[in-house]
Amino acid sequence: MSAPASRRTPEGFTPTGTIATHADRRRVVFATVVGTTVEWYDFFIYASAAGLVFGQLFFGPAGDGIAQILSFLTVGISFLFRPLGAFLAGHLGDKYGRRLVLMLTLILMGVATTLVGLLPTYAAIGIAAPILLIFLRILQGISAGGEWGGAVLMAVEHAPKTKRGMFGASPQIGVPLGLLLASGVMGLMALIAPGDAFLEWGWRVPFLLSVVLILVGYYIRRRVEESPVFTELAARKEETRMPIVQLFRGHALLVVIAAFVFAGNNAVGYMTTGGYIQRYATDPEGPVGLATSDVLGAVTLSAVSWLVFTWIAGWLSDRIGRRTTYLIGWVLQLAGVILLFPLVDSGSLANLTLGLVILTVGLGFTYGPQAALYAELFPASIRFSGVSISYAIGAILGGAFAPTIATAIVQSTGSTQGVTWYLAGMTLLGLIATLLLRDRSGIPLGPDHEAEQAHSPIYGLAKA
Repeated sequence: MSAPASRRTPEGFTPTGTIATHADRRRVVFATVVGTTVEWYDFFIYASAAGLVFGQLFFGPAGDGIAQILSFLTVGISFLFRPLGAFLAGHLGDKYGRRLVLMLTLILMGVATTLVGLLPTYAAIGIAAPILLIFLRILQGISAGGEWGGAVLMAVEHAPKTKRGMFGASPQIGVPLGLLLASGVMGLMALIAPGDAFLEWGWRVPFLLSVVLILVGYYIRRRVEESPVFTELAARKEETRMPIVQLFRGHALLVVIAAFVFAGNNAVGYMTTGGYIQRYATDPEGPVGLATSDVLGAVTLSAVSWLVFTWIAGWLSDRIGRRTTYLIGWVLQLAGVILLFPLVDSGSLANLTLGLVILTVGLGFTYGPQAALYAELFPASIRFSGVSISYAIGAILGGAFAPTIATAIVQSTGSTQGVTWYLAGMTLLGLIATLLLRDRSGIPLGPDHEAEQAHSPIYGLAKA
């Protein structure tokens, strides 16, 4: 039931009736960009190290081929714990606020990442080394599962109705920025400490730098006000007692479809963010055999391109709608997938860079509008749970084991053609999921409009 007119708060207003200022909104955008950049820097330096050194240092006794698969499996294992992080964060975020969750996830990710940089290797402590590595990666997965939902809702719920796509793109930009920072720092260390020095200590420095980044992110996030939507829910004492139960009772199919939307993007994105291209292109016994610093430089450049197109897509979705922007993105992503490995397999650094940059155009268009799309799918009282759990399940279906699958395909077939088919299939899956959803751009997000928000956005189901 809607609240009485006297209690209603128009879009962009706080519960007290004051307008959210431009300064408030700028602070939110800055905080979500910085916070998610730090979180994903931590997450991606692990994936990069998994492709470059963890196989040798932590799984070496298993043999070269198996050791690398095991190394990539540790990247994927963390995704299995993202739903746990999403469940915990969704419950806390819908009951106690978005801001609290953002602080907790940032600290957890930073502690886990720093400890990875201090871990002894297999040569030093034996089987305990990979066990501890996996445990710390699991902590990273729990943190990542809770981080995204809080960041995007802080951005989108603070945004004016006509600028949700652009505001929502701010935490999305944190992903390519995190990749840019992670690849840049790893590349710098590969130059400063090449060869054996990189294996001995150079790879540890990017992990230890996380301490500084976490302190910066924590300071900035502490200065951000709580989401106005949650503040109003709390003022009315309308927080849902069991938001996850309510989510799956009324919106289980929507969660699955939304998860498939993200899976189509995430599987393709994890060719670089999961460390696969870095490993494949630098393997001295492989068909490419480029220098580590050169490949990391190409990945860094592609991260800049990804950032630009993510922001453009968020901005464009405010003008032509989330759904239309996504449909354009899936076509562009499919073209990038088809071109990627022929360009990489040429052995040319220029072609590798070109292939990665082309790929990021579609990746940006299928990622930039995601925050606004997800926020507009779920009712206010269960929104944190809805976006977090959809995202976490999509990550498992998409990127969790994409590097492992790609490695296994190439080892069994001797060709990257099967990887191209796999990524094209995931792209088409995302396209189909998008076609099943109605565009809800501009729908009111506040608690006064829960009845409207609860209408199914899935084609073929009753609107009310």
